[in-house]
Amino acid sequence: MVTIGFGGGCHWCTEAVFQPLEGVSEVRQGFIRSDGPDEAWSEAVEISFDPDRVSLRDLIAVHLSTHASEADHKMRGKYRSAVYSMTAEQQNACATHIRDLAAEAEVHFVTRSLMHRGFKPSDSRFHDYYKSNPERPFCRTYIAPKLAKLRARHSALLKKEYTTS
Repeated sequence: MVTIGFGGGCHWCTEAVFQPLEGVSEVRQGFIRSDGPDEAWSEAVEISFDPDRVSLRDLIAVHLSTHASEADHKMRGKYRSAVYSMTAEQQNACATHIRDLAAEAEVHFVTRSLMHRGFKPSDSRFHDYYKSNPERPFCRTYIAPKLAKLRARHSALLKKEYTTS
């Protein structure tokens, strides 16, 4: 298993996006920090995945397509758009994938490849937020559209039980 972090929007949303992916065995919702100037805690998830079942490039493609990865808005402190790597080698691979995906899509991503320098979990009552009650107004308004985008753009990456939801 390989560990990596993703941040970009609300960690409730990010958690729900990565849970249905084939090869992802665990999604931990919380806050991640990096080196300065990104040392402040920002909402994110850590995931454990099997690279033989889902590639790092595919995970990054999912991430870039399910949050505002092209927008540098005023909430970027709380919702930093980043991929958090555990090693320098992983960080370089992430930067290359982000650059390649941007060139293919002919867009500019604000998402950065950063080093993972700490994780703290969110309050446990918020874990599995979407799974626990998908009918909540927040889930219907913010998470469900991201999951619809995930199914439309990345259906081949979904665990079988999520392909018909």
